[in-house]
Amino acid sequence: MAATPAPPQAPPKPTWDPRRQEAPFPWLRPTIRIRLTLLYGGMFLIAGIMLLSIIYLLAAQALNSGNEPLFKIVGGKAIEVTSDSCPAINTDNLPLSAFNEAISECTDHQRRVALDNLLSRSLLALLGLAVIAFAFGYAMAGRVLSPLGRITRTARQVAGSDLSRRIELDGPDDELKELADTFDDMLERLQRAFTAQQRFVGNASHELRTPLAINRTLLEVHLSDPNAPVELQQLGKTLLATNERSELLVEGLLLLARSDNQIVERKPVDLAEVASQAVDQVHAEADAKGVEIRGTREPAVVQGNGVLLERIALNLVQNAVRYNIAEGGWVEVTTEAQHGQAVLVVSNTGPVVPAYEVDNLFEPFRRLRTERTGSDKGVGLGLSIVRSVARAHGGHIAAQPREGGGLVMRVTFPV
Repeated sequence: MAATPAPPQAPPKPTWDPRRQEAPFPWLRPTIRIRLTLLYGGMFLIAGIMLLSIIYLLAAQALNSGNEPLFKIVGGKAIEVTSDSCPAINTDNLPLSAFNEAISECTDHQRRVALDNLLSRSLLALLGLAVIAFAFGYAMAGRVLSPLGRITRTARQVAGSDLSRRIELDGPDDELKELADTFDDMLERLQRAFTAQQRFVGNASHELRTPLAINRTLLEVHLSDPNAPVELQQLGKTLLATNERSELLVEGLLLLARSDNQIVERKPVDLAEVASQAVDQVHAEADAKGVEIRGTREPAVVQGNGVLLERIALNLVQNAVRYNIAEGGWVEVTTEAQHGQAVLVVSNTGPVVPAYEVDNLFEPFRRLRTERTGSDKGVGLGLSIVRSVARAHGGHIAAQPREGGGLVMRVTFPV
């Protein structure tokens, strides 16, 4: 009998204490609300001061350019009036009314030019400040929200069954640190709970397998006696079958408990090879029941545990063979890679399955039209194990009643 692995040890106690003392002045706590208020209020104030300064400089420049004289009086033998901005004034013998009108038009034109320049330069300044404000705001928001990214990354690592990870966020005592500490406390409790569950599974494996193995050995010894009465041999065979059934039940329960967790160590596994091995193991039983196994198995490589993936294929093919029709039955096993997923499909002929009973088939100890174990077809854990193993690999299994009887089992895995 193989040695039972030692149960996992309890995790070490955390070096940090999630319980914090209440601050003497809670209103002085640098919360996220206060920090964001000060940050965006300060940014708004700085942007307003910069924009006001730029507008002031542009307005001063516009006033300076607008105060330039429109004409010059040139003295000589005769007084002449000249203008660079108003060419109409340079005309000789210009009447006084035309002169005043030209001065007024030049003044309005120069004012419009100054206002247009002020508007265009103000818009350019506003656009530049907006770009700077967005870039600075994006950088500051990333800095403020960086602890959330750290919490998210830790949560993703924990989702991969790495419960030993902790955030241990440092920094100001704000809402994000409180969230991180609470999350760490929850992870500590979860790790202790999972460790206790694994220890229980290890102990149960040892305590349940040992007496069953002893019973099987004693029964096999008594059955090997050629002088044993026929009644005793028949009773021994019955007890041996019951003991074997109990062993299968224990193995199924232990595998079901272990497969509920994510698979940490993954290797490339070809579903076509796994399905072919499962078909080879069931071929003798299928030939005895007159069931034909067919199907095309194309390469479909996934990352996972080969033994557990083989258990998925084996359970599905065994169920498809055992729950089949008496004559002319068949089982079709196909694998393929499509749309970034590896797909295993097992379909078979068999009794008609109502659609409302399909979901119950995945529950432990449930079969079609019966809720407890009591037949020679299994212990009622096959599909429960398949669903747990598929979930542990990030996959999904779906069952659909087949027209004319039987089921179509479709298992998908991410590539």
